[in-house]
This record gives sequence, structure tokens and C-alpha cells, in this order.
Amino acid sequence: MILKVTSFQVADSIDVKQFRSGFPAVMHHADTDELFYHISENKYLYVFKHGLVCFLGYTETEIASFLERLHPYCKNYFTQHLSDEFDIETEARAINYGYNKIEIPASGIEEIRLIMLNASQSVALDHYNQQTSLLLEETNYHTQVLELRGKIDMGGVELKKYIGRTLNLKNKIAQHLYIFDSPEETWEDENLNKLDIGLKKTFDLQSRFRTIQEGLQIVKENLELFKDLLQYRNSVWLEWVIIILILVEVINLLIEKFL
Repeated sequence: MILKVTSFQVADSIDVKQFRSGFPAVMHHADTDELFYHISENKYLYVFKHGLVCFLGYTETEIASFLERLHPYCKNYFTQHLSDEFDIETEARAINYGYNKIEIPASGIEEIRLIMLNASQSVALDHYNQQTSLLLEETNYHTQVLELRGKIDMGGVELKKYIGRTLNLKNKIAQHLYIFDSPEETWEDENLNKLDIGLKKTFDLQSRFRTIQEGLQIVKENLELFKDLLQYRNSVWLEWVIIILILVEVINLLIEKFL
């Protein structure tokens, strides 16, 4: 049997507490960050606080209907959703990882949850990678202007907003992506632990996570440079203001003396 997993990044965040109270279904796992439902046989739903939803066994019509139902619980709902699909083939002789596919001997609920979790994390990484790329493009633009003109074309307020966007993205990643953490169930079950390690390698989660961190580090280093240049520019202006004020005072003294 082939089961299809579909993950979406639908918003910046989802109010899982409010959603849970308004969605009566069989709950298998719940905490402050995520809700995992066993809807029916071979049908599961995973909702994450950080704006992700993962479906297994849902039709396209059912997915569209659910996303519409979820909209009121979302903060900054996206009109364009990042998504990814992953197939699970059950009743295999052994675990085998393929491109956008995994073969497993048994489709227990914890195995299903683990696969859906990693598939969702992969979509989240795509989302944050896009945002990091946009920040890098903006950084490259300003460095090119600096190379051509010898100065930056940002004011203090614009630079502060730029720094805020970068810090906000870093904080979101730190809060929402627990790439290196595994569910507690994997600590006590060797088979689940092996499955989790294999899935992380299949989705290349750790390498992609490091790429995002390196991109943000480049942006941070450039921001430090821009901030120093802006402070230097402001200090030069301040020096000129002081010089002009002193000059005006001297002129006033001379006028008073001769008159």
C-alpha cells in the first residue's frame, strides 16, 4: 500500500490552543507546539504552531476544505503555500529510503508521525531558506552600492528595520525548528531512532539548516559593517555641526568686539 504525505507552510503561525478546542477529533499527541490527530484508518493530520500542516490520506478537496477551516486560526495566512509530497510504501521487507519515498515494513502510528514530522520540517526549511535568500539579495544590493559609490544608501531607520527583519527571522528559526531534537519516543525505541536518523539524512535537514544559518551569519556580518559605516557618517556630520557652531560663535565674538 502507498500512502501519500502532503505538507504545507500556510502561515507564520497557528494558534494551536484555539484550534484544538474547535476541532473535535481523535488526538494521539499534543503539546504547546503541535497537534497530531488520528482521523481514521490510514488518515492522519499534523498541525504545527509555526504555520505548518501535514496531511496523510486526504484528498485534494479535503485538504482545500480543511485549509479554509484553519484560516481563522492563522497569523499572516499565505496566499501562496509552499508544499511538498512524500510517499510511504508499507509492507516492505526492510526500511528503504528513496527520492521522495520511503519503504517500511510496518506503518505503526509512531512511524507515521515521525515521517510526517520530518516531511513538515523539510517544508519549513524551504520557507526559511526563501526568506534568507531574500535577505541575502538585499544585502548584496547594498554591498554593490557601497562598492560603486563608496557609501551606503540607507538611513538609520531603514537600517534598523533591516536589522529587525534579520533578527526576527533568526528568532523564528530558533523557536520553531527543532531539527536536531528528536521526539521523546525515539529515545526509548531503537527502531524509531534509526528511522528518525534515516529520515533526517533523506531530507538533508541538518545540512540545509546549516546553510540557512551560514546565510544569516553573512547577513549579520554585513549589517555590522553597515552599522559601523552609518555611525561613522553620523559622527562626521556631528563633527561638522560642532565646527560650524564654534565658527558661528567666533564670528559673533568678533562682531561684538569690533562693533
